[in-house]
Amino acid sequence: FATTLNTLHMMKALHALATTLLLSSACNGFIPNSFTHTPKKSFSPSSSSIASSSNDNNNNNQDNKSLKSSLKLTPEQETLISDFCIGTNTFWKNLVIKPVKDYVEIRPAGTAGPNLLEKLIAPPEVPGIPRPVWLTIAGSVPTALGWYGYYKFSVEEELYQYEVREGKAVTGCGGYGTLFPFVYGVIIGFPLKLLGVEIGDTIVDAAALWILLGQVNLYRRVNELYNEEGASLSLDNAQPPLHAWWALLPPPLDVVVGLRQVHFLSEFWRTKREEPYDKDVIAEEYFPFISAPRFTLKEFFRTPSMWFWFTKDWKDFEFEVLKD
Repeated sequence: FATTLNTLHMMKALHALATTLLLSSACNGFIPNSFTHTPKKSFSPSSSSIASSSNDNNNNNQDNKSLKSSLKLTPEQETLISDFCIGTNTFWKNLVIKPVKDYVEIRPAGTAGPNLLEKLIAPPEVPGIPRPVWLTIAGSVPTALGWYGYYKFSVEEELYQYEVREGKAVTGCGGYGTLFPFVYGVIIGFPLKLLGVEIGDTIVDAAALWILLGQVNLYRRVNELYNEEGASLSLDNAQPPLHAWWALLPPPLDVVVGLRQVHFLSEFWRTKREEPYDKDVIAEEYFPFISAPRFTLKEFFRTPSMWFWFTKDWKDFEFEVLKD
């Protein structure tokens, strides 16, 4: 009987978690409308990119506010989601050996050293460590994306601990609850798959789905940071910077939103920690789309000026299918 009650409680928490992902993502770009809406831009595109008027932006913002208020979660749902996330993080943390837990224990802001290597291997901090795109690439490329796993753990754990310490409802499973189900799923599932055991495929697929949903949720949470604290930090929060549903797009389009998440989360933490501005040439010069204000897929395809440093002077494409 107790097991049944626990199962029902977990099912309610999962249902509430799925609900908040769906509703919050709908409010922050996880809807097909984001394919066509064109927000206001701060860079200088060609004339065809200025087709959207400020009235469209105002109407969109009003629609988002109306949608958020109508889809607001109940306190019970928020509590269920928070309990599920905390329980998941705690469960997987208990499966990690003590030396690893001790090394990645959360630290206060400013603990990490100033040079590149010290930042790359630094334990997570609260508020989080600003990790600009150039730093993320510097750690990921030489390690064949191995360091990116540590990045993923760190940013998830920092957001989790930040929510806990700020007294907010917890909406993510932290570094342990996000990364380690995937890691253990791969470690267990792949050998079983190679041995021809059918459940091996299921375990690997479940692990991949878990990490993908975690990525969608990460983008949603970055949007939420800008919505809730952007104005107080003098950040541009007229619209959330990311379309969370782009995580579901095939490569290389999913990389577009992934790089943007790295940039905008880094900028949030830098501003939160009151650290001086340091230009990220990768995000702001060589690949302007990374740091550009929120844009749509159609706008991205028709505006080569935001693609690369060598296409900045190209005119917009005038294909009818790419117009909003």
